[in-house]
Amino acid sequence: MASDKLKELAQYSACDISDALLKFDVPNAGFLPDIVPLQTSGKIVAPATTVLFVSKTTPSFPGHGPEDHLPSPAASSNIPTGSIYSDLMAPGTIAVLSQPQGSVTATMGSVHAARMNKLGVKGVLVDGRVRDVQYLKEELDMPVWCKTTSLVATKGQCKAHGINVPIDIGGTRVTEGDIIVLDPAENGALCIPKDKVDQVLELVARLVELDRKTMADIALGCSVEETSQKYVK
Repeated sequence: MASDKLKELAQYSACDISDALLKFDVPNAGFLPDIVPLQTSGKIVAPATTVLFVSKTTPSFPGHGPEDHLPSPAASSNIPTGSIYSDLMAPGTIAVLSQPQGSVTATMGSVHAARMNKLGVKGVLVDGRVRDVQYLKEELDMPVWCKTTSLVATKGQCKAHGINVPIDIGGTRVTEGDIIVLDPAENGALCIPKDKVDQVLELVARLVELDRKTMADIALGCSVEETSQKYVK
């Protein structure tokens, strides 16, 4: 993704961008639900590197339960034997980690966070839990967004299984190279499908201008009904 497009996207709030995605019928308008910032940071806009974690009860672990199965399309791990996922992250991206539902372990702690930071990862978004919270908040020079926290190491219940495979966060699909927006001012994160970036940039400026005019009219005493008819989005 060209840096000028990322800079242009960063001019808009996550709410503005979500309004544009809603027009294009993107599921959840790109919203990544229940993901919040762990520490204070600025807005980050960058491509995604995805990491799919799987439960210890899946066939890739000994003694897995017969009722369990790996989510498609990651039936076979694409992480080389002996490799660690955090060593494989691409600089300039946001690492998006997907944890199995119901897991009480952390998907990331201080060691993996420090390694990704050293590699030039711009931020980490965890659809699940993190640990070593004091380090992540006070010493790590990289924003971390997550659902909640844990005390338990990842290996207690799950492991990294696929890198740059499609993942699902609350009904929002995230694939390699999609654009992630971490917007602390709006306390929210979203995903822009990479094939929608140009369309979003074409539309979002117009939507923002319509919102500006709407707010100006409301300040003058106009009703919401009047402004909605006057400024059709």
